[in-house]
Amino acid sequence: MMNQEVRRIMTTNPVVANPQQTISDVSNLMIENQLQQLPVVDEGKLVGLITTHDLWKRLETTSSLSNLQVKDVMNTHVVKIQPKDKVGTAAELFADKRFKTLPVVNLSGELKGVITAFDLIRVVFREQYKEPILFREAFSPQ
Repeated sequence: MMNQEVRRIMTTNPVVANPQQTISDVSNLMIENQLQQLPVVDEGKLVGLITTHDLWKRLETTSSLSNLQVKDVMNTHVVKIQPKDKVGTAAELFADKRFKTLPVVNLSGELKGVITAFDLIRVVFREQYKEPILFREAFSPQ
């Protein structure tokens, strides 16, 4: 399982933000999609990551986020992995406790997907238990 390539379990076509979007728009996107992190993409290439933590930190120093754009708040120092990297590499990064989402990019820096700690948990769980144990309605097949 840990030797599988990330591309086998990553989420393709994730919800993304654009550097020129307003913080209000991105906040609504996060709420609507129940996400805490969004890759920031410009012309297909990953340029950053914006998280709810980034927004909270910015609120500590700014009275309002309404005039800000994603590019004003996003983190540009993003740890990322490639589609052929191993799931074990992602697991090790998640175990570090600083990461919940890892963008998956090709050699040109184009976003190909994301892998989350939840993706990893889901795959390990389904490997062990073919049928959900509890809350069957919450674990419908994808």
